[in-house]
Amino acid sequence: MSTSIWRWLLSPWTSWRAWQQARASRGNLSFDAAWRRTRLDKHPDDMPYQQHGHLSATNEIDDSATRHQQ
Repeated sequence: MSTSIWRWLLSPWTSWRAWQQARASRGNLSFDAAWRRTRLDKHPDDMPYQQHGHLSATNEIDDSATRHQQ
């Protein structure tokens, strides 16, 4: 099962808000980045897990807001 499906099943509220943010950004924010941003808004204690498993091939995070928090 894909990560997106697991996220929708395990955290529907976060997924719904992330979907709304990604859609409102008109393609400037991926669902994955929006989901992480939404998750951290409600659960700041998840910050240590934010980067785990979400690095691109060049080891950069695809969320510009996240890069500024490092």
